[in-house]
Amino acid sequence: MTTAKSIIIFDWDGTLMDSVPRIVSCMQKMALEAGLQVPAESAIQNIIGLSLPVALELLFDCHEPDEQQKLIAIYRRYYVDEDATPSPLFAGALELLDELKSRGHVLAVATGKAREGLERAWTETNTRNYFSASCCAYEAPSKPDPTMLQRILVETQYTPDAAFMIGDSRFDLRMAAAAGVPSIGITHGVHDADTLSAESPVYIADDLLNLSLWLQRVHAETA
Repeated sequence: MTTAKSIIIFDWDGTLMDSVPRIVSCMQKMALEAGLQVPAESAIQNIIGLSLPVALELLFDCHEPDEQQKLIAIYRRYYVDEDATPSPLFAGALELLDELKSRGHVLAVATGKAREGLERAWTETNTRNYFSASCCAYEAPSKPDPTMLQRILVETQYTPDAAFMIGDSRFDLRMAAAAGVPSIGITHGVHDADTLSAESPVYIADDLLNLSLWLQRVHAETA
């Protein structure tokens, strides 16, 4: 179990930021513009957390890199400029980050977003200063490959047993298991408690307040 000096690694979309509705909307608009069959919301939710090329392979059987890049360019145009679906931080996110930093935790992000997307989200939410490390799509293989977490741990000089990985998808928890990192699931994103439970997390939270209370108990027990 991690201690007061541990590192806590967050997924971003669906974990700290309520961006799932915007991702779904943009993916459906991208498919419509490209003349592809528009996937159902549930199908898109099931690939959130993966890097976009991998997601496109699963959703549209699109394997050609050139075609993937054309689709990604359409998707990003909608996400950055043309889709107005709100994507705020979840309630309690800033309070949780403040609390964890005040207790001496190192914080990091492992995300399927590209670096440009994460930096934009950090700027929009004024949260870059909370995080000591991050790893994004194209900087490592897509989740659930463990490389993202392994690189963060090497950079911050923590061992897997001194970390938590917190995420809303089974890909987050599978990545954690592959890296030997204890995981925590959160159900306000893409996958429900039953789906997350199948990946053997140490805890499943309903929201960030519930997560905060649990982490406080862990801190009290290990301080």
